[in-house]
This record gives sequence, structure tokens and C-alpha cells, in this order.
Amino acid sequence: MMSLLLHFDDETQEAERLAQAAGVERAVIERHRFPDDELHLRLPERLPPRVVVYRSLHRPNEKLLELLLVARTAGRLGAEHLTLVAPYLAYMRQDAEFTPGEAISQHIVGGFLAGLFDAVITVDPHLHRVSSLAEALPVPHALALSGAPLLADVVAAQRPGALLVGPDAESRQWVEAAAERHGFDFAVCAKTRHGDHEVDIVLPESLKAGLQTARRRVVLLDDVASSGHTLAQAARLLLAAGAASVDVAVTHALFAGGALDLLHQAGVGQVWSTDCIPHPSNAAWVAPRLAQALHSIDPG
Repeated sequence: MMSLLLHFDDETQEAERLAQAAGVERAVIERHRFPDDELHLRLPERLPPRVVVYRSLHRPNEKLLELLLVARTAGRLGAEHLTLVAPYLAYMRQDAEFTPGEAISQHIVGGFLAGLFDAVITVDPHLHRVSSLAEALPVPHALALSGAPLLADVVAAQRPGALLVGPDAESRQWVEAAAERHGFDFAVCAKTRHGDHEVDIVLPESLKAGLQTARRRVVLLDDVASSGHTLAQAARLLLAAGAASVDVAVTHALFAGGALDLLHQAGVGQVWSTDCIPHPSNAAWVAPRLAQALHSIDPG
């Protein structure tokens, strides 16, 4: 059984939802920043054998240092089994050396976290060429949940009968899962990326011809929205092909810079996301699924 959920004050609402869903107590990790920018953290004086740390890893760089300090301190204070709940897991996209000298961040960060925690739970990690989270993060319990069913429920309530469209081949797994849950029609585009802000999107032939899109309400569904350029270009093409409306549903609402404005300028109506990353677009709550995953872990 879990005994205590530790979290930082900037994620109190999310941690409180998880604590209530899991039926556990929670405590805030006190944080102070010295004038030279070093961090001072303080945990409860004594910890139970099993501890859960909640930290979603958007804007991850300083948070990784926080996790190092927390995990090492928790062990000294009595914790014997540590679980990290990171609804968004950073540094997973770079899983190979494409240009000589590149850091393979997935291996490095995955190994770093595996050295601190006995279990990690996340949602829709951005994995490309590995088949499971355990390959990227070698801990005894590596659990990857999906936000697709939650997003499907939102779409079913807001846009019944919508056509789901994935902006690229990587999105197929989430679009298929969401479509199956409520019997939506779906299609997947093709994408060629030329840089962080330059992409080419090609609609499937049936969408290009307007055979599926004519007067249909379309929802673009994906795991993450960062710069927004992929979704914006797909939205423009869908509206040009006759879609009555285009909305967006994503698991992780990163929305860097002016990404949300870019989407609306492209004709996107509503944007819905899970609360893996706190954002005004949050419309689906992951706490119940995270709680189920926590209860499934047997520390042995």
C-alpha cells in the first residue's frame, strides 16, 4: 500500500486529485531559492517505507535536479520504495545518434531516473523506436498509460460523430484507440519535418478529395502539442478540403510560445487537453488512471 505522496507547491491541485483518487496522504516539499540560484529543499522529517513523488516534467531541466535531491533525501529519511509519477516525461524523443556527437538524451535521462526510483508512471511518453517504456527507463515497474480514452470521451461529449484525424503516422496509435472507444471514423496524415517550425503535411487521398471531410466536424488528435505548426498546417488543409470545423485534442498541452494563437489563426475552434500539464485547455483528468496504476504496483 502507498503511504505518502510528496509534491511541490506548484502542482498542488494535480497532486491533491491524485491523493484523493488513490486514498493516500500528501505532503508538500518545501522549496527555497538562494540568491545564487541554488535550491534548498525540505521534506517531512520522517518518511514511511513507500513514498510516491509527483512531478510532471514539462520545463524539465531544474526539475531533474529537484528529483535527484528529493530521491536521495527520501532514502535517508526512511523511504525504501520510491515511485515517480511524471504525467509528462521529458527527453524521450532523442533515442539515437542521428549526427555524430549528439547526446542520446533518452538513454541518459532514462538511466538517471532509473537510478533514483523503483517505479515510474507516465502518460503517453513520446517514444519512437523503442517498443516499451521499460526499454527507455529500466526500472522494475515502468508503466505508460494513455490519454487517448480520456480525450475520446471529451470528443464524444463535445463533438458526437466527429471525424478523428491524426496529423502524422506517429499519432495513429492514439487516434485508433480513441476511435475504437466511441466508434469514430478516423484517418491519419503524412508528415515530413524540416525543422522545429517547418513541416509538410499531406492529407490522405480520401480527405484531399473531400470524400470524408465535407461538412464534417473534424478533431485533430495527438499526444503532444508543442510549437503547434503540425496541427495548424493540418487544420488549414482540412478546412480547405471542406471540413465544417476543426478542433484539437492532445494529451500534453506544452503550447510553447504563441502555439495556441497559431492554432486559432489556422481556424482551429476548441482545444482540449488532459491535465498531465496544467493549462487552460485541460478538459480531462488523469488522476483516476494514475491511482489505478499506483495500486497495481507491488513493491515486493
